[in-house]
Amino acid sequence: MPAAERLILILTWLARLGAGLAFAVLIGTVLIQVLGRFTGIAPVWTEELTRYALLFMVAFGAGLAFRSGDLVNVDVICESLPGRAPWVLRLLAAAVTAGLALYLLPHAWRYVAIGRMQTSPALGVRMDAVHASVWLMLALLAVFAGLRVVGMLAGTETGKPEKPEEE
Repeated sequence: MPAAERLILILTWLARLGAGLAFAVLIGTVLIQVLGRFTGIAPVWTEELTRYALLFMVAFGAGLAFRSGDLVNVDVICESLPGRAPWVLRLLAAAVTAGLALYLLPHAWRYVAIGRMQTSPALGVRMDAVHASVWLMLALLAVFAGLRVVGMLAGTETGKPEKPEEE
């Protein structure tokens, strides 16, 4: 297996693991919240942790969704164009997405830095750890969009969304 393919597999696996762990925390926290309502002991921190888990789930999942083509995509007009035009538009969309995400990364880092001076009210977590979800989302989006551009230019992928196998 070529090194590039192995890198893509590792990045995809890590992003899936992160999204899965964030989802597990989200489910567990909401379960505690719901059970707490029945017992009369609803911990204050559950609402806050639910928000943070959701942020990290989106942060890990956005790049994966771009990679698989599951992000919202209006391609009715694009895919009906003749010749190579759909491929060019998919390439352009991936390049613009990667470029915009890269452009926003330093600004997101400043947002993360602001969080060093803040803590969350219920959990007491430094907010830079929470704000890092925005930076992480942009970084993974840039990486996965960049991988699509490279794959399309190398001819190893078409840029079309992955179609799940029908059973």
